[in-house]
Amino acid sequence: MKKLSTLLAQRQAVLRQARLANLAFAYRTLGIFERRVARAHLSGRVVLKPAAPHAERYWAVLLALEGSQSVIEEHFTDEDLMELADVLGFIAGNDSAEITFRLEELAEGFLLPLRVELEREGVKIDGPVPVIEE
Repeated sequence: MKKLSTLLAQRQAVLRQARLANLAFAYRTLGIFERRVARAHLSGRVVLKPAAPHAERYWAVLLALEGSQSVIEEHFTDEDLMELADVLGFIAGNDSAEITFRLEELAEGFLLPLRVELEREGVKIDGPVPVIEE
């Protein structure tokens, strides 16, 4: 049985580890999305709208502001977009904000800053982002 004082003494270290684990998850997830975007040669401005049940939007939506909406829908499932919305919401510190970005700038806009932060925290990026099976 753990003592309350022991748990409280470990709290800061555990919170730091949880934050680093979430940053690592965001880095891996965005890396997978970036590879998919690059492989499909997707480009253009998009807006990611997170799920908003109060507005009767039960899934995240990625809207093409430039280019074809059907091409976006062809490459990303509802589940993909929910995960992307969760990760970008975590990075932005606001899980209800709409985020506008260029698909071809996903790496430099989101991945690079994550990598810099992870490395600043002493995390070694130990390999390429895993490729998911389509």
